[in-house]
Amino acid sequence: MTDGVFGRFSGHEQVVHCQDEHTGLRAIIAVHSTALGPALGGTRFHPYPTDTAALEDVLALARGMTYKNALAGLDLGGGKAVIIGDPATVRSEALLRAYGRFVASLGGRYITACDVGTHVADMDTVARETRFVTGRSEDEGGAGNSSVLTAYGVFEGMRASAAHEWGSPDLRGRRVGVAGVGKVGRILVGHLVEAGAEVVVTDVAEAAVDAVRATHPSVEVVADNTALLAADLDVYSPCALGGVLDDDTVQTLRARIVCGAANNQLAHAGVEKLLDERGVLFAPDYLVNSGGVIQVSEELRGFDFDRARRRVASLYDTAGRVFALASDEGVPPVTAADRLAERRIAEVSRLRSLRVP
Repeated sequence: MTDGVFGRFSGHEQVVHCQDEHTGLRAIIAVHSTALGPALGGTRFHPYPTDTAALEDVLALARGMTYKNALAGLDLGGGKAVIIGDPATVRSEALLRAYGRFVASLGGRYITACDVGTHVADMDTVARETRFVTGRSEDEGGAGNSSVLTAYGVFEGMRASAAHEWGSPDLRGRRVGVAGVGKVGRILVGHLVEAGAEVVVTDVAEAAVDAVRATHPSVEVVADNTALLAADLDVYSPCALGGVLDDDTVQTLRARIVCGAANNQLAHAGVEKLLDERGVLFAPDYLVNSGGVIQVSEELRGFDFDRARRRVASLYDTAGRVFALASDEGVPPVTAADRLAERRIAEVSRLRSLRVP
């Protein structure tokens, strides 16, 4: 079974299985590429049903980070980690510090950060065992909550999508459906409301919906993601877990644009073509959700929020380049984004092979 997983996700430089029986730690660290620099990517804490499911997720996520970091203009490669288990029940200082020891053992080839199920406080704990950690608290010299600029990047990507689709980046009066109003989706809703959009939300966690409604009472709520997909929307924004767009959901979708924070939104290869055939503009997830990795990468040279925010704002222009290339070459935006990322990886990798006096 494992051989089949590696067959589907080939090309990774290193995969490390981490286990500490005393703390209950079971984790996998995947380094996809260090062609541009150390592999930076978050740690996901999730109760995977099987070890194979965890491996599939971490391999796909690590590859996505290679492309995300390349397209964001960072001198960083791609990696990811998953901790297997329910963070609500197994998270502990000892487990996180044991995980930090495994990160340290890679000697800087992998730099970790927050992801689904992990938080800034967790990164502070991991950092007690290794210096290869970003996404730390401001008290510890870090950038704090990376969700802030992740949401801002998605918002800028949405504005660029609107400009390409409708000739103007203005979202006023546009009906936007946000699936998942957790760490990132909640902040994104704030940007959308401020921009004058009509916002519809859903989330499996009732408390998350209640928190959004308490701050933004004008927001409409629907029962679930199925209802949101079928709703009369201009923009659909998936901001929870990935794999939400498959053959069936693409046929249900009524929005003209898909632009959200979730990683790996396409359930399988070929879905991007189905979206393109239906006239749906898909903003590549690893492009528009790269604000968080840009934010935490800034910690590596001394964090400055305004400088990080300016870099995230440039995602608007990068998205425009991707859409323009897609139109020129007659390919889906995902293909165009991949080509731009691969071009940069090849060019910079070649330069690093030069021997100069």
